[in-house]
Amino acid sequence: MNERDTVAELTKRVRAELAEYPHEIIFIDDGSTDDTWKRLEELYVPGVIRLVKFRRNFGKTAALKAGFRLVKGDIVFTMDGDLQDDPQEIPRFLAKLAEGYDLVSGWKKRRHDPPSKVLPSRIFNRVVSWTTGLLVHDVNCGFKCYRREVAQALRLHGEMHRFLPVLAHAHGFRFAEIVVTHHKRQFGSSKYGVMRLFKGFYDLFTVLLLTKYADRPAHAFGFPATAILGLSLLLALACALTGGNVLLAIASATLFLSSFVTFLIGWMAELIVTTGEFHNAFYSIEKSHD
Repeated sequence: MNERDTVAELTKRVRAELAEYPHEIIFIDDGSTDDTWKRLEELYVPGVIRLVKFRRNFGKTAALKAGFRLVKGDIVFTMDGDLQDDPQEIPRFLAKLAEGYDLVSGWKKRRHDPPSKVLPSRIFNRVVSWTTGLLVHDVNCGFKCYRREVAQALRLHGEMHRFLPVLAHAHGFRFAEIVVTHHKRQFGSSKYGVMRLFKGFYDLFTVLLLTKYADRPAHAFGFPATAILGLSLLLALACALTGGNVLLAIASATLFLSSFVTFLIGWMAELIVTTGEFHNAFYSIEKSHD
C-alpha cells in the first residue's frame, strides 16, 4: 500500500536473486491511493510479474490470502514492499528449507524501527511463545518462505497473518527461524500503529481456540472461570470475616456470576463442537497409503 517509490527497486533486487530459478513475482496492491499501481503496470511482464489490485485497503491477511491462491510454484516467499526486507537473504531461506522444514520465518534480531514498534513487538512475541508453546522470536516478520502445501493449507481470516508460524505448527508442519538483515525504511511511512498490539492479543485468543482448544473449547473458558470463582470465594470469606462488608459482598456476587457465565459459554461452545456441524477432530495427515 502506497509504495510507489520502492516497487521498481524491489523488483530489480528480487529478480537478481532469482535469476537462476524459474520464478514469478505477485504484487498485491492493497488499495493504494498514490501512483503505486501505475508504477506496477510499468513493471508488468506476462507470466513473470503478476499484478493484483484491491478495490480498497483490506489488510495484510487478505493480501496474503489472495497471493496464496494465485501462486504456481512449489516454494513461496512473502515480503513487504518497503525495502526493509533484503532479497539477498533468499538463498539462506532456501538452504534452511532444504534441511527438511516446511516454513522458514525471518527473525529481525536487530530492527531499524522506532521504539514504539520494537518494544510492543518483543512483548507480544514473548507472550505468543509462552501461550502457544512454540518458541518464536519474531512471529510477525513478513519475510517468510513456505512450501506451497503450507501456504495453501492455512485458512486465513481477520488479521491471522501475525500467527502463520503458530497455525502451521499446529497443523504439524516443521517450522524454523533464521536471523535476517533488516534495513531502515527510506521511503514512505509505516502502515501499522500501536493499536496493532491490542488487536494482536485479541487474535491470539482466537488462535488458541483454533489450535490448542479446537476440540475442547470448554477447557479454554474453564480455566479463567475457575480462577474467577476462586477469587469470588476469597472475597466471600473476607466479607464474612469483616462482619458482612457490603462492597465485598457485591464484588463476590459479581465475580460469582461472571464465573458462571464464563463456564456456560464454555459448555455451549463444547456442545457446538461435539454435536454440531463443526464436529471434527483437529489433525493433519502427512502421508497415507491405501
